[in-house]
Amino acid sequence: MTLDFLSALMIGIAGAGHCIAMCGGISSMLTTTGDSSNQLRKALSYNLGRIASYTFFGAVAGFTGSLAIKSIGIQVLWLKVIAAIFIILLGLYIARVWFVLTHIETAGKYLWRYIQPFAKHLLPIKNAKQALLLGVIWGWLPCGLVYSTLTWALAAGSASQGAMIMLAFGIGTLPALLVLSTSVQSVTNLISSLLFKKISGFLLIAYGVYSLFIALNQIF
Repeated sequence: MTLDFLSALMIGIAGAGHCIAMCGGISSMLTTTGDSSNQLRKALSYNLGRIASYTFFGAVAGFTGSLAIKSIGIQVLWLKVIAAIFIILLGLYIARVWFVLTHIETAGKYLWRYIQPFAKHLLPIKNAKQALLLGVIWGWLPCGLVYSTLTWALAAGSASQGAMIMLAFGIGTLPALLVLSTSVQSVTNLISSLLFKKISGFLLIAYGVYSLFIALNQIF
């Protein structure tokens, strides 16, 4: 299971460019007012809330997967096959080659339109508590990166393991958004560049293919 945690962490890191595109506006907004120490508290609180939501999703996915394994008799290895396929699709998505995951994001937008209004009541963000609540809400933003990683949590076999996988993923996304919050423009430009996205995407594809090969080899 340690390998699954490491994999989730690396997925979060590799998806840095996508994270900036999806959450960059909010992260930048947190550092436009107040002194530097207050800005850092708001940025950390926002990301803590966001990661808390991911961890909750992971627990739900892990519990659902465990029910499927115990009640329906689905093999864990088949769930890992599904997870590997989603990582390949995620790599194609991040590398800007094939955008099939946008259809899954679109499905999530139906729920998001009911959740998003709660975020508007927290703006503008004046303190760390508001930032934390905004992060919790923003964790529900439809995101192919999150949905793909959730398939790993689904194959974890338990709520606790699923939660840990999504916690590791959330930690992996943290550096890029903290860099954005500290306004290190040169690093932000690098992470947001098409070349970085291409390299990250193809690394994810390679890892997905490797994981798929391992899972299928154990099944057959």
